[in-house]
Amino acid sequence: MFNQSSLFLLILFILGLIGRNQPIIIAVYILFGIQLLRMDHKVFPILQDRGMTVGVTIITLSVLIPIATGEIGFKELIDSVRNYYGWIALGSGMFVAIVARGGLDLLANDPHLTTALIMGTIIAVVLFQGVAVGPLIGAGIAYMIMQIVDFFIA
Repeated sequence: MFNQSSLFLLILFILGLIGRNQPIIIAVYILFGIQLLRMDHKVFPILQDRGMTVGVTIITLSVLIPIATGEIGFKELIDSVRNYYGWIALGSGMFVAIVARGGLDLLANDPHLTTALIMGTIIAVVLFQGVAVGPLIGAGIAYMIMQIVDFFIA
């Protein structure tokens, strides 16, 4: 049961505790549970194939709740773009969504980079009081930078 992957997960768990990164703590806890129940060979491939889609769906649901409850409607939308802050926010939202698309591709094609992204997030949270926003946008930014570097190197 205790092998290199378990040790790695334990280190991530401890770093998650130090950085107070609840998603990492919960994720590692769940992965340990799946391993302890010896369901890893069945569950891990499903989580790896569909987990990102499920996660993005849950995030999208939480963002859309104010619209579903009526807290945000067309009036608020129109009011939000009446000044340049609203246009900046609109453009930023579009930019992040486009950048994150590249992150999905990167994580799907190079899943080993997820560890480096998580480690970078934990270091920023612990040492610089950063906020953990998750590996998807980090992967998107990394993908964008990799594309720029590849353009100039090639």
